[in-house]
Amino acid sequence: MNEQLLNKMKQIINTYIICVFILCSSFFGKRLAAQQIVTPTEAVKLALEHNYGIKLIENTVKEAETNAEILNSGYLPTLTANGGVVFNRDNIEADFSNGESTSLDGAESSRYNASVDLNYTLFDGLGRHYNYKRLKEQHKLSELQARETIENTVEQLFSVYYNVAQLIQNIEANKESLKISKERLNRATYQFEYGQNTKLGVLNAEVDINNDTISFITTKQQLINAKRDMNFIVGNVLDQEFKINPDIKFTSILKKEELFEKTKSQNVNLLQANKNIEIGQYAININKGAYLPTVGLVGSYGWNQNDNNSASFVAVSTTIGLSGGVNLRWNLFDGGGAITRVKTAKLNLENQELQKQQLELSIERDFNNAWDDYKNKLLVYNIQEQNILTATNNFNRTEEKFKIGQVNSIEFRQAQLNLLNAELSRNQAKYQAKLAELRILRISGELLNTEF
Repeated sequence: MNEQLLNKMKQIINTYIICVFILCSSFFGKRLAAQQIVTPTEAVKLALEHNYGIKLIENTVKEAETNAEILNSGYLPTLTANGGVVFNRDNIEADFSNGESTSLDGAESSRYNASVDLNYTLFDGLGRHYNYKRLKEQHKLSELQARETIENTVEQLFSVYYNVAQLIQNIEANKESLKISKERLNRATYQFEYGQNTKLGVLNAEVDINNDTISFITTKQQLINAKRDMNFIVGNVLDQEFKINPDIKFTSILKKEELFEKTKSQNVNLLQANKNIEIGQYAININKGAYLPTVGLVGSYGWNQNDNNSASFVAVSTTIGLSGGVNLRWNLFDGGGAITRVKTAKLNLENQELQKQQLELSIERDFNNAWDDYKNKLLVYNIQEQNILTATNNFNRTEEKFKIGQVNSIEFRQAQLNLLNAELSRNQAKYQAKLAELRILRISGELLNTEF
């Protein structure tokens, strides 16, 4: 009876294992031919083309570029066309100088006019001059803001990309561990059948294979979620079954001193701070323009016709002519508004300079932290690579002793878990080192200049 029960349990377990591997093969191999292989370079290209955050910031840049054009500068004149018609119907009593008088009921008259008027500011205290330069600098600032958005998006993309790569390798490690557990279960079952092992050995093997299966399924779901995250960043243009190559290569980074010099000249946040200071200086000059007079040029070319009633000396009069002039307006005192605006602009400029100084300290700290983190993670990765060799040798020797009965199942399982954990830790260390590298490249302004 015990033998029949054991055989039935074996059939159930084997069926369960087969189902798991069928699901694995379905996930990894069934539609392999249709899977899209995405390289890091292609992923960046897709993000630049389809990421919605990048699209939005690109429109912001276009808007700033439009605002900085000559059409928005105030340097061009305004030209206005005017026209009008007025009809009158009046009751008139008129006394003339010669003593005669007349009375008219319903006397009709009309006036017609049309003109083209020109208005051009010759001088406005240099306000529009500095405002035009401010708009140009704001356009450049928007380009720096777009670059910052792109850098953040690329870093975010690679964070997800290498998470996908890590999970792919974790699945392979879990799959291999599941295979080892299956072989151990078969061995424990045969030993129990021939009286060389107790039922406890079989049950322990079943528990371990269930745990390995759960780990495998969990990791597989994490991979599916990570792929969705990556597809979201690139605008959801990837096939659901896309693949990536989990292998990575580290970039040859400059020496710390050279890279820090690049950071001071290329960091996008520092460049934005410098640009804000320039804009603040222009804001002061713009407000100072209120102290100076405004000189304008006006001109008009017009036509006027009056059809008078019979009480008038002139029945019809028509005027066609050109007129022009120069006007000057000088606001000698506006209640202190201009003085207040200049003081406020100076305070804003001072704040911008203080913020830049604070930012320089912050970036220097972030650079040093990122550099040390990068070096430490590279060191940890190299140690984990050596640890893989140690764990592999330990498992192989433990497996040999387990087969000849010199090591029990608990010790064998521990060696198996040590190997699995070493592989998972190595995978994590490798991709964390790569992300630390990307972080130092972003801080130094070299991220978009790097080949992936």
